[in-house]
Amino acid sequence: MSTPEQIAANSPSSNQPTTTTVGGGGGGNGGSAKPGSKPVRSESTAGILFGIGAYGLWGLLPLYFFVLMPASATEIVANRIVWSLLFCALLITITRAWKTFWAAVKDRSIFGPLALAAVLIAINWLTYTFGVTTGHAVETSLGYFINPLVSVLLGVFVLKEKLRPLQWAAVGIGFVAVGVLTFSYGQLPWIALILAFSFGLYGFVKKRVGPKVDALTSLSVETVVLAPFAAITMVVLAVTGVETLTTLGAGHFWLLVASGVITAVPLLFFGASARRLPMTTIGLLQYFAPVLQFVVALTVFNETMTTARWIGFCVVWLALVLLTIDMLRTTRKNSVLKKRARLAASDS
Repeated sequence: MSTPEQIAANSPSSNQPTTTTVGGGGGGNGGSAKPGSKPVRSESTAGILFGIGAYGLWGLLPLYFFVLMPASATEIVANRIVWSLLFCALLITITRAWKTFWAAVKDRSIFGPLALAAVLIAINWLTYTFGVTTGHAVETSLGYFINPLVSVLLGVFVLKEKLRPLQWAAVGIGFVAVGVLTFSYGQLPWIALILAFSFGLYGFVKKRVGPKVDALTSLSVETVVLAPFAAITMVVLAVTGVETLTTLGAGHFWLLVASGVITAVPLLFFGASARRLPMTTIGLLQYFAPVLQFVVALTVFNETMTTARWIGFCVVWLALVLLTIDMLRTTRKNSVLKKRARLAASDS
């Protein structure tokens, strides 16, 4: 499952909404829109709907993997990569973006980081699919709850950023949560930790290369890197007689083939959302996916939650609340500073 701020970083315009403000100053209904522009409210509404669509599909992904059983995690991910590549090729053809794609492949400063990103997302997909198909869907949702904390840690240790007090508090509480959950599981929640760190590192790599390449080209390059390994895996599974693609009927075959569309569509929805919404809103929407995954794990898969696990999850959620409060406060402060700067510039 590819994610949120990471994909937004692929678009140079994704750090702020591209909606056109209503002219004439004053309130939301005052003034008239510029010629050819769309009302801010309708653009924001569309962005939220696209965002809910993207995170909703990602949150319901465990149901899709459940339907694909008894296919193994390895087979599901291999099919997902191969059919995603074909779907991306179709989209590139429709949008006439082959020139952009080949330019990215030939540019080492783009291809190198995207090849690394491909390895990281493959690890993430394999771990996520394994977790869902082996009765650990609750733990997979935990991984994406922890992910924002991992992003904060990467900022400290890799980018040498200084944390604000609430961020320090959230990280500290996160470590407490991992301790509680380790006690609950009887071992480190390694599925959740691999998901959180692989996705966090994936996002870090994508952010570094993001301004140079759009989301479709980025996804296409990543699938090109992984496709040979995925194709070999599918051949080996077929030769050894353990593949299910062609042995469980037409319905199962087309469900696996559909993995290409199911992988790409949420990314396209997210791209449409990121172009219309500020990153603060995107940051809040990202919790929609793990919440859905958590609910599906409890209500559909009937996974058990002991008292200790509930305590661990509540501690994680407390850390996320602190991060969210810090994000909103910082965004509001930056907005006020920008407004004062604009007023000072207009007065001078």
